[in-house]
Amino acid sequence: MKNPNVRDSSHIKKPWWKKLGPGLITGAADDDPSGIATYSQSGAQFGFSMLWTLVLTYPLMVGIQLISAKIGRVSGKGLATNIRLHYPMPLLYIIIFLLFIANTINIAADVAAMGEALKLLIGGYTHLYAFMFVVISLLLQVFISYNSYVRVLKWLTLVLFAYVGIIFVVHIPWGQVVKKTLIPQISWSSDYITVVVAIFGTTISPYLFFWQASQEVEELRENPSAKALIVDAKGSKTIFNRIKIDTMIGMGISNVVAFFIMLTTAVTLNLHHVTNIQTSAQAASALRPVAGQFAFWLFSFGIIGTGLLAIPVLAGSAA
Repeated sequence: MKNPNVRDSSHIKKPWWKKLGPGLITGAADDDPSGIATYSQSGAQFGFSMLWTLVLTYPLMVGIQLISAKIGRVSGKGLATNIRLHYPMPLLYIIIFLLFIANTINIAADVAAMGEALKLLIGGYTHLYAFMFVVISLLLQVFISYNSYVRVLKWLTLVLFAYVGIIFVVHIPWGQVVKKTLIPQISWSSDYITVVVAIFGTTISPYLFFWQASQEVEELRENPSAKALIVDAKGSKTIFNRIKIDTMIGMGISNVVAFFIMLTTAVTLNLHHVTNIQTSAQAASALRPVAGQFAFWLFSFGIIGTGLLAIPVLAGSAA
């Protein structure tokens, strides 16, 4: 029997910034080091011609992440459990296997990029730094409680604004930027189409669906008085409003940061004919001679910070 003296905090009205959680962390984790590499490569190779893609990805991300979050909050179960309950088991095995493989490869790429970024900043050994980041991430996930870790991840999202700050140290032709963003000039070359597919693939990623749904479930577990909406629909309007605000802001930050990463590499690397960028660390290194030491430090620091944010999301979504 429910204790009448215990208030369900999910129904209490909070300031909008206190409603941010699963959506904010999910959106921020989307700009991981491997994603930064994709955005950097597109900006360096095609300049402003790819900026329009990030206007289009925003409503798509919001739509699918809203659905994922609501599935978790309504059912009280993550996506994998819901797939198991409603679809044949072989389908579940295939989906989880593909998610596990993709996330493992993504984690490896992110850890390697973080090691390279730290080497660029302080010198030393890439593999040693990569191993250090693996150990730190593993210990945090195993020994830190959910509530404490979520607070750490929420603060880590501030790292993303390093990429917005870069625009203050480089010249931006805003008229041309707005024109190319709102009136795209699409090329049907194989290289152009490949990069467009890569941008959509790295922006709308399966691990984000699983993570946000699971984080809504974790939020339920951390509040003993809260129940899945399928059991108790009281306050559902308030809860859905919180999910909507959280998701829209989280995905908005994700796309804005990706936009500025692409913009930064377009106005620096592309204009200086540096178009062959394969990793985020290469992008940071290439920025130094054309955009200055401060831009280089911001870009490199952002790689490490976003990696620390993305790795637990990647690992947790597959777990």
